[in-house]
Amino acid sequence: DEIPTVVGIFSAFGLVFSVSLFAWICCQRKSSKSNKTPPYKFVHVLKGVDIYPENLSSKKKFGADDKSEEKNKSATPKNSLHLDLEKRDLNGNFPKTTPKIQSSPDLDNLSPKHFAERKKDSVSPDSLKSITSLSSEDKQDKLGTLFFSLEYNFEKKAFVVNIKEARGLPAMDEQSMTSDPYIKMTILPEKKHKVKTRVLRKTLDPAFDETFTFYGIPYSQIQDLTLHFMILSFDRFSRDDVIGEVLIPLAGIELSEGRLLMDREIIKRNVRKSSGRGELLISLCYQSTTNTLTVVVLKARHLPKSDVSGLSDPYVKVNLYHAKKRISKKKTHVKKCTPNAVFNELFVFDIPCEGLDDISIEFLVLDSDRGSRNEVIGRLTLGSSAEGTGGEHWKEICEYPRRQIAKWHMLCDG
Repeated sequence: DEIPTVVGIFSAFGLVFSVSLFAWICCQRKSSKSNKTPPYKFVHVLKGVDIYPENLSSKKKFGADDKSEEKNKSATPKNSLHLDLEKRDLNGNFPKTTPKIQSSPDLDNLSPKHFAERKKDSVSPDSLKSITSLSSEDKQDKLGTLFFSLEYNFEKKAFVVNIKEARGLPAMDEQSMTSDPYIKMTILPEKKHKVKTRVLRKTLDPAFDETFTFYGIPYSQIQDLTLHFMILSFDRFSRDDVIGEVLIPLAGIELSEGRLLMDREIIKRNVRKSSGRGELLISLCYQSTTNTLTVVVLKARHLPKSDVSGLSDPYVKVNLYHAKKRISKKKTHVKKCTPNAVFNELFVFDIPCEGLDDISIEFLVLDSDRGSRNEVIGRLTLGSSAEGTGGEHWKEICEYPRRQIAKWHMLCDG
């Protein structure tokens, strides 16, 4: 009788100890999570509604009533920093009690005149040179103005960009004489952070008021970055129309004193300068004994996006020309949804003449699209009259027959 009693006592003590240990581990995990840096690359705040990772448990949603908003505000500690967005209402407006930043008026009450005055005080002379002043004669080509703000949060080591609004956009729909604008933003030169706003229907003066917070960017690297804004108009039945772009080098822009309000004129998109057409790796070998040319399409990299939904579906079309007349054509298989395609496909062409003097070869990188005509992403021509790397590559295979020579080539506009 004593043995079962002893076993029961030890079992009870073991159970109590296990429950206590489990509760202690849960408390430790909870406390460590509260002090942990948010794992998000960036946080997107839409119309002033804060979805900062620490506030996800507050269940604050779009369209919440004023009572729930007051409860959430009272529950938030005063010393917590949420990029000055807790003090906004659901419409994204700051109340009158909001402290001024760098002695500037409130962001939502600023007129274009105020933006210009603020810019003169805080933007360096080098950045002011990039502002395009349009005369009355150039009003027809005016693409509008983009208003935005920049800020660096030292406590969170976060770079904050607020896309405020755009004014005076051109009408991309000729029937309704309006546009459906939205904005894509990229941080150059690495292009790791790519975000976009929502689409605003039928307006030439869209008020986005969307905030993007990028974590893990040291303040010392801000001067090396460049912001690229692409302004587009959504098209339901075809590819979206590009209205223009804004390029903002951050060198010389001081963000240590607080939020900086800026505006820039939207300019026409420079395709060659903004994104490029990508590169193509080609291997060639000329067999003088059999008078054949072996072409290997190896890889493509850094191809631009040709589809609104995301990446392109590239393939390569190879055309052989003799005295400017196409005598043969081949094509590779399609590679789905990738900017860095690996083809590794070999083609052998019979040369109708001795030597390669009158021979040239053209490479067309296309985006496969079943619903419409395939769009040319980039073009490359190799031959004796080709310029740059195309001519150098051709000269090498002529001087060293029977040797397989591979080179990367920059693609040109299609």
